[in-house]
Amino acid sequence: MLVLVAPGQGAQTPGFLTPWLDLPGVEDRLRTLSAAIDLDLVHYGTNADADEIRDTAIAQPLLVAAGIVSATALGAVRPGAVAGHSVGEITAAAFAGVLDDTAALSLVRRRGLAMAEAAAVTATGMSALLGGDPEVTVPHLEKLGLTPANVNGAGQIVAAGTLEQLAALNEDKPEGVRKVVPLKVAGAFHTHHMAPAVETLAKAAAELAPADPTVTYVSNKDGKAVPTGAEVLERLVGQVANPVRWDLCMETFKELGATAIIEVCPGGTLVGLAKRALPGVKTLALKTPDDLDAARELLSEHGAA
Repeated sequence: MLVLVAPGQGAQTPGFLTPWLDLPGVEDRLRTLSAAIDLDLVHYGTNADADEIRDTAIAQPLLVAAGIVSATALGAVRPGAVAGHSVGEITAAAFAGVLDDTAALSLVRRRGLAMAEAAAVTATGMSALLGGDPEVTVPHLEKLGLTPANVNGAGQIVAAGTLEQLAALNEDKPEGVRKVVPLKVAGAFHTHHMAPAVETLAKAAAELAPADPTVTYVSNKDGKAVPTGAEVLERLVGQVANPVRWDLCMETFKELGATAIIEVCPGGTLVGLAKRALPGVKTLALKTPDDLDAARELLSEHGAA
């Protein structure tokens, strides 16, 4: 059973979409989506520098567009389940047929703008903690006023809060944590700092007409499969201010009998976690079109046409 997953913010790198534009129809598709949301996805995916694409309002639609075009390049496939990390949940909603591509880009554009506005209120950020025991790490973070915003499993928790709180973390790491790595994001996502974005996103979601998922859709909220499009949207709204439980998503993949995972462009982070947390499950990161043949082979072995 194959799971198709989509990465979250921070996975983007300058020029990462450049090789994809060589595929027939990709540039036209990106320009159509760009026009729909008034954002030049081709420019930001090819020529923009790291600072430009770090902007939350740009990074989020760019990632969802990249996930959609790279998954489309795989051809007509039906994974056993889909999921996305943070903003990748909107990509996954497109995979599952909950939203069409244009609706997904419209929603993520509103999400990115609202979260960027919320992040501008206070100087905040996120840092990944590598190693350690969650039962020790989480209380330590809370003592410092930080939120365990992403509980990713495989020995990784992402802390979020003010820059002062993150600086204190660097000086006072939880016992067992090997390293603290600042992330390339512009805010404390999935914390109370994002509360102002929830109302904006709820209004945007109310304008959409979601369909029920055509494949199993696994939610960041609690790792549960979500049966209706309405509930998918409700969870997408609430998740901007609540922790991502990717550890529970991976537990669900295991319970579903996952044998392979493909992470769409710009893949790498989620398959890295899966290699540590799900031994024996085959993984592939779809970084460039050069990875398509291997991905199709994995699909033929583990997915359904």
